[in-house]
Amino acid sequence: MVSQIAAIDVSVGIVSWNVWEDLRACLASLFDGNNQASFEVIVVDNGSSDGTASQLPAEFSQVELIANQDNRGFAAACNQAIAASGGRYCFLLNPDTIVPEGGLDELLRFADDHPQAGVIGPRLIYPDGSLQYSCRRFPTVSAAVFRGTFLEPLIPGAKSVRYYLMSDWDHAEDRAVDWVSGAAMLLRRGLIEQIGMLDEDFFWGSEDVDFCLRAHQAGWQVLYTPSPEIVHAVGRSSQQAELRNIIDTHRGMYRLYSKHWSRWLGSRWVIWLGIWLHAAVIAGQWLVRRLLGSTEDSQQLPE
Repeated sequence: MVSQIAAIDVSVGIVSWNVWEDLRACLASLFDGNNQASFEVIVVDNGSSDGTASQLPAEFSQVELIANQDNRGFAAACNQAIAASGGRYCFLLNPDTIVPEGGLDELLRFADDHPQAGVIGPRLIYPDGSLQYSCRRFPTVSAAVFRGTFLEPLIPGAKSVRYYLMSDWDHAEDRAVDWVSGAAMLLRRGLIEQIGMLDEDFFWGSEDVDFCLRAHQAGWQVLYTPSPEIVHAVGRSSQQAELRNIIDTHRGMYRLYSKHWSRWLGSRWVIWLGIWLHAAVIAGQWLVRRLLGSTEDSQQLPE
């Protein structure tokens, strides 16, 4: 496919579910970004009911739309975009992001300058300008105990969480990391051809950790770069189905641990019990907020 469309530098793959306004702003940032790199954009709509599939062709005729009839999950939809792409790189991008002017050019230059990198993640910030911890170390059981539960604010400086989030580092320089967020993840074509696409057994959550781990196992680097700086609103799709998101996220966590770190049956049972106890705590906190009528944004689920 690359040989057929050799002129394309970057294929941008965006999976969307009921976030048309966010998607519109994201696409506008790409096409108005004065990028010199040649790129294509492929949007996979996972059965949205907000009119995305009808509005997108009318406003962005240059975008290739793959309209699923139902929600196939994030990893499966990303793979649809990758399979339809022809660029030297495939940039998986969430629809609730804004790419700065020239952002694709910066990312492309960095990737071309680091041929050993199979996966590259740019700096992500929240809309208020604060840093997102979008590159992390591989998860540990101790970090999972605190991350996202009522214990985290009780012990805000927990060493295991700081280690996992890499919050002891200012994220102001290039660095080799364990994994980067799938919200903005540049994949080298050679890596995809070597290890395959995302694991579709992950419906939502941990598919990015799994892919980066497989890249490491195949001898590639995973790199973080502070430029470009991409705004990411976080969770615009997942907040529409919070309880389901809690379940899917924890299923992804179990899939990750059982696939890579707990292949012995006995340890799988222990991990299974721990993960679903963790899910119960998260779901309980969500239910309490609902009963109390909390208007706060839903917390970002742990990974």
